[in-house]
Amino acid sequence: MLELRGVTKQFGKDVKAVDGVSLAFGQGVVGLIGHNGAGKSTLMQMIATLTRPSAGQILFDGVDIARKPDAIRRRLGYLPQDFGVYPNLSALEFMQYFAALKGVRDGARIRRLLELVNLHDQAHRPAASFSGGMKRRLGIAQALLNDPDILVVDEPTAGLDPEERLRFRNLLSELGYGKLVLLSTHIVSDVESIATELAIMRSGRLVAHETPEAILQRARGQVWSASVPEADYAALRERVHVLQAQRQGGRMALRIAHPELPCLGAREAEPSLEEALMAQRYAQQAEAA
Repeated sequence: MLELRGVTKQFGKDVKAVDGVSLAFGQGVVGLIGHNGAGKSTLMQMIATLTRPSAGQILFDGVDIARKPDAIRRRLGYLPQDFGVYPNLSALEFMQYFAALKGVRDGARIRRLLELVNLHDQAHRPAASFSGGMKRRLGIAQALLNDPDILVVDEPTAGLDPEERLRFRNLLSELGYGKLVLLSTHIVSDVESIATELAIMRSGRLVAHETPEAILQRARGQVWSASVPEADYAALRERVHVLQAQRQGGRMALRIAHPELPCLGAREAEPSLEEALMAQRYAQQAEAA
């Protein structure tokens, strides 16, 4: 459905925000993850045809969208990281406005989408008065107006409280059936339970493209739990990678990334996706050294 071939975006002479990324996607939820500044948003903007690649191609069903952007725009829904609302419009009026822009004349579809994102009871309330989570849900509703085949969502849970984040993740998971959902985030827990694939970026480059299960499997045997006296903690931290540390009655409860037994009494632990990614990065750094 969507293929990226050596996609690069360069600003000025020396800055490559995206550097030679090649990827291919079908259906499902794809988590595009990486630190702030890794190039995720720039890549999303190129897929959404808001900016053109400096080099390479982005193909949708075989069509180069830099040359023919309308080939994807009719079938694309996009929620940018910074999504604003018009202060004088209610949620319903906001949706009607975007429906007119997208050529959607089905009033019943607007009502169904507001129900889907659980905003139908707030349809006549000014959108400017919504919480951050409600605005993000309204943003998803407008992105779905044209029943897109590809939904591009950039940092959707930034600034949301835990309840809103959970609701938003569940909604995106449901939308992943029969569509391609591209979700960029630097918060690994946002994609841990819903992504079918992960594309990991670092400094503009793609460093991995695989399933969460493959990443977790590779990290098994490299993540440990341990409890050590506080007096021993500083010395241990000097020679192993401590993922988490918590004081408990004069001792330190630790989660550690290490290729072998890190200390006496340590036990192998089932890694979370975030821990698995950190263990993988530490292993790569050790190999490079």
